[in-house]
Amino acid sequence: MGHEAALGAYTKFDFTHDRRTFPVYRRGAGPAVVVMHEMPGLHPQVIRFADRVAEAGMTVFCPSLFGQPGRPVDRGYVTATMLGVLCMRREFLVWRGDRSSPVVDWLRALARQAHGECGGKGVGAVGMCFTGGFALAMMTDPSVVAPVLSQPSLPVGRKGAPTIGVSREELSCVKGRLAAEDLSVIGLRFKSDKLVPDARFETYRRELGDRFEAIELEDEDAAPALIPPHSVLTLHLKEDGPTKAAEQRVIAFFRERTGA
Repeated sequence: MGHEAALGAYTKFDFTHDRRTFPVYRRGAGPAVVVMHEMPGLHPQVIRFADRVAEAGMTVFCPSLFGQPGRPVDRGYVTATMLGVLCMRREFLVWRGDRSSPVVDWLRALARQAHGECGGKGVGAVGMCFTGGFALAMMTDPSVVAPVLSQPSLPVGRKGAPTIGVSREELSCVKGRLAAEDLSVIGLRFKSDKLVPDARFETYRRELGDRFEAIELEDEDAAPALIPPHSVLTLHLKEDGPTKAAEQRVIAFFRERTGA
């Protein structure tokens, strides 16, 4: 079973949409939350966060989009997975900021199915790092009512990075729903994180206004890890203090919006 032993409490199934198939790990009961892992994969700290969402009365759906499910993080694993993802141009738009990645269509379909199976007011969705901005683009599907953007890092390599990885049409749809349905968006980052520059959060603020709740943390709030402060809900989460408060705010947000 290998690294997947870390997911022993989960039920695994393959989900296919539009000729795309990825494995998904499911646990819990109640309204659905889609937990999208960060680089390099569905590692133990992402699973820990998903466990806490499930324990709060929701059903978590954890797609494995890259990497090895359950494998702990180390530098070699991060580097190898990063190189692999850069080659997955059919699914991930690493450099472009004017539209969402193609894999988001698959994630929207997963959210629709999860809502149909689990009920509630709608589906929560959290992306992290590479997937950080996906939850916003997923809001073009009516099932998604609670998007959380944790350290949204795409697109990479753009000076100032004011772009947010959604098309104008997608953004217009999101803004319409925020106003019409009284919804909101949470964004999280460490202020020093070069992968999530100031300009990107300023774009969220400008476009989403008071519907965007920004949670921005200092370096001293981060738990020690093998990379500089970046992963708010996972690698750099402390069990007390501001990062723990951020985790609890996200879980409460999911409970409130989904009707858990």
